[in-house]
Amino acid sequence: MSARDRARMSETEVAAFLAEARTLNVATLGPGGAIHIVAMWFVMRGPSPVFWTYAKSQKARNLSRDARLSALVEAGESYDTLRGAELIGTAELVTDPVQVLRIGEELSSKYEGLGHDSDLRRAAAKRIGVILNPARTISWDHRKLAAAH
Repeated sequence: MSARDRARMSETEVAAFLAEARTLNVATLGPGGAIHIVAMWFVMRGPSPVFWTYAKSQKARNLSRDARLSALVEAGESYDTLRGAELIGTAELVTDPVQVLRIGEELSSKYEGLGHDSDLRRAAAKRIGVILNPARTISWDHRKLAAAH
């Protein structure tokens, strides 16, 4: 078995890793083909990371034009502790105000102090939701390699 195979996380391990993670690095394609990368707060719904963003943001405009979306969550301070998961798929844009507010409520529950908890409805009115539907997940946990020796 290769080191790559030994380092791969199981679906259960990926789900647990993503559930505990705080920041999702999101990559979209800009109008000229340049990659636009931003860090987002997110919640998991099954295998899908979900976040919200301003409807007029660059990532929202990019996803309206091209739904391809990749995201990365990583952790670790040294090579032997590196862990990560890359999710490659497409975005489902959520524009229904009730559903966008629900995403905001989920984010507010996970991240106390979103900065607008007292007026979540007004914040939601300016945003859209994004659901990443992963077609492929690539993962690694280098702690497994250290344990193998």
